[in-house]
Amino acid sequence: MPKIAIIPDKTHKPIAPFSPGTLADGVVYVSGTLPFDQNNDVVHIGDAGAQTRHVLETIKSVIEAAGGSMDDVTMNHIFITDWANYQAVNSVYAEYFPGEKPARYCIQCGLVKPDALIEIASVAHIRK
Repeated sequence: MPKIAIIPDKTHKPIAPFSPGTLADGVVYVSGTLPFDQNNDVVHIGDAGAQTRHVLETIKSVIEAAGGSMDDVTMNHIFITDWANYQAVNSVYAEYFPGEKPARYCIQCGLVKPDALIEIASVAHIRK
């Protein structure tokens, strides 16, 4: 099965060997996305809601570069560093998925940079 790397314009160089997204057979797989700026520095330090918005905007850019929209997201994998941020994450998350919600799970764990409070990986099925 052929695959295509999805790299939106103005994408920063990843901190590890991966693409922001991959399209294969109508499915977009978005890599774990952290709240990073163009220099791979964490943005909105201490603000889980703002970090969530930044992450979801980045995911949106990958899905749109593949020809889809956030309505095409079918699964989200959410990683947070502290359950105290769960409500802030959910408030912003609900703005991006106002209708029928994608499947998801959420776990608490450490992330690659200590100031990052959230990471999300997504799967979207692009309508043909």
